[in-house]
Amino acid sequence: MGWVAGFRSALVSPYEEVRLAEPRAFGDQTVRQVLHLAGGGERLKVRLSNRYGRRPLAIGSARVAVRKAAEEIVPETSREVLFGGAARVTVPAGEELISDPVDLAVPEGTDLALSLFLPGETGLASYAVFARETAYITGGDQVAAPALPGAEQVEGRYYVSGVDVLADETPRIAVAFGDSWFEGVGTTVGANRRSVDVLNEKLGRDLVVNQGIAGNRLLTDEVGEHALSRFERDVLSVPGVSHVLLHLGINDLALPGMAGLPPAREEDLVAGLTELARRARDAGLTVTAATMGPFAGAIYEGVSTPEGLAARRRVNEWIRTGGAFDAVADVARAVENPDDPDFIRPDFDSGDGMHLNDEGARAMAEAFLAVTDLQ
Repeated sequence: MGWVAGFRSALVSPYEEVRLAEPRAFGDQTVRQVLHLAGGGERLKVRLSNRYGRRPLAIGSARVAVRKAAEEIVPETSREVLFGGAARVTVPAGEELISDPVDLAVPEGTDLALSLFLPGETGLASYAVFARETAYITGGDQVAAPALPGAEQVEGRYYVSGVDVLADETPRIAVAFGDSWFEGVGTTVGANRRSVDVLNEKLGRDLVVNQGIAGNRLLTDEVGEHALSRFERDVLSVPGVSHVLLHLGINDLALPGMAGLPPAREEDLVAGLTELARRARDAGLTVTAATMGPFAGAIYEGVSTPEGLAARRRVNEWIRTGGAFDAVADVARAVENPDDPDFIRPDFDSGDGMHLNDEGARAMAEAFLAVTDLQ
């Protein structure tokens, strides 16, 4: 029996120059958020993050419960969340806080509802870019309410960076580390059809937690700290981690074009991926890298350029043949249009030419399942 990661959410700063989703601030409000647990256990602990806040974050009260439907909870499962024995707590700017253990048994796949009462003006919140889940916001302290009729509904996740669970049999934990193709952009909101969700449906004993950030780059900060910078925090510090799954590089090749800049140099991408693999192996992790998915059909101006597409093809060939990783998931070939491999297969395209729909995300997961030793 031991504590392992049952859920993770990679957060970004609301003060970044490039923001793919609008940040929020709160005051005298309850925020109820749905967390789909990859792993279950006899007890749980909640991780709250004020990493990017510019003022202390006051938590007036907090509760967890099993979600019934939408914003409704199963009342008999509602439990108070305490921090050092206290219901009220302040998270200093730039820091994270882990709750006391909560006596609530949760099976894997549980939709956990976390309700936070934020009594003071919070300033802009540390948040997930595209949570693909609905948060419910209402006035006053409503953390114990069975339902929140009339609550504002937004796609977002605020302040929560993870849930740890006390597991009877300690599973192996894989961290899905990368960009929007892991975070789930393009999949149905609230349906848990991200590639990581599909992996967890298919796996038995082992599980995968999601540290994808839409827009995240391997080499440079823009949306979130770049992957080389956040690797220690978002992968190596995850309790129970044994594997890392990588999908990175698209944004280094595609997003510079939106500002009229050239894509990242392929030799720099190769060096960055090699360095990630080295750090992971030095920590005893098994490393599976994905080839970068196609993006020639991207509807966003400047994203699809001949230079970026050519670099993707060359870097993908190095990923397949360079021997830097323990295994390679050929996501590109799994989702590409066989008649034009720089494009996503039409039936896998979410509609923007750059992200996968539910069926495409399933195909991405199958590419990982074909090569992983996770069970």
